[in-house]
Amino acid sequence: MIEAHGPPLGHGYHNVAPGDLACVVTALEMLEPPAALRRLTPEAEVPVQIVRWKDAAPEKYRLLYKRIGGPWLWWTRLGRSDAEIAAIIHDPRVQLYAVVDRTRVEVGMVELDFRVEGECEIVFFGLIKGATGKGVGQWLMRKALQLAWAPGVARVWLHTCTTDDPRALPFYQKQGFEPFARFVEILPDPRLAGLLPQDIGSAPIIL
Repeated sequence: MIEAHGPPLGHGYHNVAPGDLACVVTALEMLEPPAALRRLTPEAEVPVQIVRWKDAAPEKYRLLYKRIGGPWLWWTRLGRSDAEIAAIIHDPRVQLYAVVDRTRVEVGMVELDFRVEGECEIVFFGLIKGATGKGVGQWLMRKALQLAWAPGVARVWLHTCTTDDPRALPFYQKQGFEPFARFVEILPDPRLAGLLPQDIGSAPIIL
């Protein structure tokens, strides 16, 4: 669970240190499977499939993570060592799935975290740029939710932020997620730290 520290920010402007980024994080949840998920529907015709990625090597995981999330300044896994990444993605309570195209190349990922009893967090959900806009996203979210709503799960949640794809928040709401919290996150700019190229992302670099 992401947590905010301190009282809510007051109205007005707040200083952000040079080299840092500020973004608004929206956390969303489902407390029951959407009705549409329970209905049997014909399998969509999409040019990809989802496969369990049980033994993903940390360096390969990191590469796909950057291909998907680099343009949106995903960074939290980039500063972690191979051992730290392996400890997460190889945990039996974490399910990692790759989205592969017809040539078996990874073009997306879904990471589900069941480490909190009764909950599933959709930690990462995304496709590389060339795989978007083909109707795959909605199909993939249906697959993700079918996996997330495992027996004993009473809550599925995720979060997005203002450096992410601007289509993400309305997409999640359309799938049935409801916002339950907002936070302002201040973080070191991952481009200045050398974790991502300096010419990506819509947020300006402020030195």
